[in-house]
Amino acid sequence: MPDRSAVENLLNTYSLAYDTPDLETMAGVFTEDATFSLVIAGGDRIAFESREAIMKLMRDSLASQTDQRRHLNSNLIVLGEEGGVTRTRHYLTLVATEDGAISLLSAGVYSAEIVEDDGVLRFRSLHLDLDKAY
Repeated sequence: MPDRSAVENLLNTYSLAYDTPDLETMAGVFTEDATFSLVIAGGDRIAFESREAIMKLMRDSLASQTDQRRHLNSNLIVLGEEGGVTRTRHYLTLVATEDGAISLLSAGVYSAEIVEDDGVLRFRSLHLDLDKAY
């Protein structure tokens, strides 16, 4: 099982890559066959299958934003490792700055499956349950 600091680095690399934006770094945190899914406020599950589909979502999301997002990760729990897959859960607090005002956009819980891929930790699966739409 990877050490906790390596897992934290992966989570935070993903968040910082989105916020800066650094799409090349962001693409590197996902396996080629990764899945990203989300449920917004108890609604239907939306899934994106493959790194390519995930990155299209990220590019489209970034293109539609006029604010500066900050993804704050906390309360990381490493649930364990089985068969080379490390499972984690952690909180997300999503804030934004626009026109000099900082606002809370949403909060949620991430669940992840992390694997070693070509000697690098990457998300095989990342799921986000958001408390409200943003």
